[in-house]
Amino acid sequence: MEEGVERISSNDLSKQMKVTASQIRQDLNNFGGFGQQGYGYNVKYLYTEIGKILGLDIDHKMIIIGAGNLGQALANYAAFEKRGFILEGLFDVNPRLAGVTIRGVEIRMMDELKEFVQKNDIEIAALTIPKAKAIEVADLLVENGVKAIWNFAHTDLDLQEDVIVENVHLSESLMQLSYNITRYREEHK
Repeated sequence: MEEGVERISSNDLSKQMKVTASQIRQDLNNFGGFGQQGYGYNVKYLYTEIGKILGLDIDHKMIIIGAGNLGQALANYAAFEKRGFILEGLFDVNPRLAGVTIRGVEIRMMDELKEFVQKNDIEIAALTIPKAKAIEVADLLVENGVKAIWNFAHTDLDLQEDVIVENVHLSESLMQLSYNITRYREEHK
């Protein structure tokens, strides 16, 4: 879509995505199918429909707990807002960070968290805090209405059934990258 392409075939998509055209057709058919044989896919329509499937057609209010290096890096990533993830607040325990703003969002202290979450109808919280505090903070968030947690703490969170948790393991991702580099080198000797 960014390249001005108006329609695309499953074969052209397969080359860009490194999966078979058949797999693309099958996957899209699981959601109702969005193309026409001999015509391909209307790129704008496909983009819109995939966005709906992923829940990107609505805004999601989010906060970041932990305004250290990782928290600030996430806060500075402007592309989240283009996808509907609206950063409403940043929280930390370090008093030196109180009142500092990142892209117009003020860093607040943790004692303001409960009231802020309740008043601002926060749906998602990103945790970039030490693992020792992750469970306690996650429980506080859930008690006050947060329904999804993007967890970067070095511990898996297992919360009640109606709370969605995405545990992010940076070290595992790096190991996967190392594995893929090794495989690539072996295949291309």
